[in-house]
Amino acid sequence: MVFDTYEFTSRGGRSYNEDSAGSRTDGEHGIFVVADGLGGHSFGELASAAVRDALLDGFPCRDGDPAQWLEAQIAEANQRVLQLQQEKNAVMKSTAAALYVMGSRAIWAHAGDSRLYYIHEGRITACTEDHSVAYKKYKAGEITKREIAFDEDQSRLLRSIGGVDHNEPTIRVYEEFLSPGDAFLLCSDGAWEFLDDEEIVIDLLKSTCAKQWTEYLLLRMMERIKGGNDNLTLLTVKLM
Repeated sequence: MVFDTYEFTSRGGRSYNEDSAGSRTDGEHGIFVVADGLGGHSFGELASAAVRDALLDGFPCRDGDPAQWLEAQIAEANQRVLQLQQEKNAVMKSTAAALYVMGSRAIWAHAGDSRLYYIHEGRITACTEDHSVAYKKYKAGEITKREIAFDEDQSRLLRSIGGVDHNEPTIRVYEEFLSPGDAFLLCSDGAWEFLDDEEIVIDLLKSTCAKQWTEYLLLRMMERIKGGNDNLTLLTVKLM
């Protein structure tokens, strides 16, 4: 499996960018990460960078169970953020969405409301369910899926990286085999709030590479952003 990837991150309408993204590949193994820092005054940027770096620094998983490796690296990320809190005497945390691909197999993990989508044969699957109060309200039938992005509780997270508790990621081992032509989108809430599932698929099908797919998604978003918007980050992955 060959990886075609592209990253885009922007501070949007904010004064600074607290999102981080990154990826590394080694043969048929790849790690892909998007993190959204919480804290303000650049401290969120430090937290998200610590999460990204903890996952990239430990790559690849050479022995043992990749799911356990992913869980261990996120635990390491949590410790790094806790250490930063002590050094800066400040509260800072981060979300995380991480994808590990090994050949035709995939494992993913998330904490908070950064998301991961998987597209196979023109069908999209939301691989993550936000750890947020707004998402709980959606699951309970109180609001629609589209209303999550605009709900007053959208930013109230139930899990995040950088705490002594409520820091556990949700980890899933994908049971099916990946195929060439499959694709993944990792993104922060500043991006997914402007995109519908079917639009993500349409723009993938129109594109010839990960960069073009990202550009199509950004064109849609730019038409909807009114200013003062959150940081936004997209990491697209196409399997060749």
